[in-house]
Amino acid sequence: MASHLRENLHLALDTVRGHKLRSALTILGVFVGTVTLMAIGSILTGLNRSVVDQIESFGTNTIFVYKFAPGIHIGRLTRAERLRPPISDQDIAAVRRGCGACATVSAQVIPNNAFGPPGSGAYNARYRSHEVDGLNFTGADPNYIAATNQTLQAGRFFSDAENNHHQNVVVVGHSVADALFPDADPVGRSFQINGTVFRLIGVFAPRKGAGPSQQDLTATIPFKTFEKLYPADQEHAIAALARPGLLAQAQDQIELALRRSRRDQWGAPDSFGMATADSIIAQFHDITSEVALVIVAIASIGMLIGGVGVMNIMLVSVTERTREIGVRKAIGARRRDITQQFLAEAVVLTGLGGIFGIAGGWLISELIKIAIPSLPSSIPLWSVGLGFGISVAIGVFFGLFPAMKAAKLNPVDALRYE
Repeated sequence: MASHLRENLHLALDTVRGHKLRSALTILGVFVGTVTLMAIGSILTGLNRSVVDQIESFGTNTIFVYKFAPGIHIGRLTRAERLRPPISDQDIAAVRRGCGACATVSAQVIPNNAFGPPGSGAYNARYRSHEVDGLNFTGADPNYIAATNQTLQAGRFFSDAENNHHQNVVVVGHSVADALFPDADPVGRSFQINGTVFRLIGVFAPRKGAGPSQQDLTATIPFKTFEKLYPADQEHAIAALARPGLLAQAQDQIELALRRSRRDQWGAPDSFGMATADSIIAQFHDITSEVALVIVAIASIGMLIGGVGVMNIMLVSVTERTREIGVRKAIGARRRDITQQFLAEAVVLTGLGGIFGIAGGWLISELIKIAIPSLPSSIPLWSVGLGFGISVAIGVFFGLFPAMKAAKLNPVDALRYE
């Protein structure tokens, strides 16, 4: 059995070497499908790793509360959800009073247009001739840095006194500091955000998973300063840090406090959204899994098209080698020997397409690493196994009919074939 298999593989490889151009064109569809699968798989893996690292950098014990549950809501909000009141100062106070399992509770005020259409309320920073557009501009209390596990690479965070006295101080992301003050120490300098002057007192350090080229356009001012300057903005968020081992208890206490504060009726759904790092990561995994399924389907279609080409070429090959088939049968070859020979040839063709596709996908993954250092792309093992497995299966499926046709040839008619 092993000797027959080796012989069939040698015959198949000899045929591929004897018709290089035809073989290359035959496996092109399988090659493209496998490359697509590898490349998209590597991008999704890198994106997944980067996003998970960044979310986990907030801390696995941090609980986030928003008007809506974090996620994609375009076209999915019900009328009741659209009419929800924002998280209020009273809600924040209720969580502070009611969450004994929380080590820290921080409040954040967000511009109303943060929940509106993209670009509906852009904020920009300016210092002399330097300008940064699209700021992620928010207000937060002094507990924010501890609740969200944030660190500083320069300066300090604002104090309770600066918050209570509505001081115009700001802490910015490293990208903002680099853009506004490329050749100077940014700490202590003043610049404008939408025409209002702020003194820069600190620079956030890049979070884990954020490469040096990844932008951080954050600009955070004291909570009460934001409310004084922008009294119409009523959207708030809460970040609560649970005590070690008390995450579930803290979630229950926050939910109970908010339902009482917001007067949610018994049996009605929560009028707010709550999430942890684990729940956000799980939701992101669900999204990437759906994308991966779509990519597998698209790549499989490309491979199926390549399989049709393989079947056509194999039928041509059977016709060209009719006399050879007659000779083999005349000297004792059985039907299954002929079937195995041509089936092996089809599998070798598509298998080579899969192998070259895996190599091409690996090359694309390495180029992505060089071009986008913040995206740690890598070829996942599932895509390698799936890509090669589908390519071999395509060879078996589309090579079976030509192989059976060759096996059914009458040896006398085959020998007389010219």
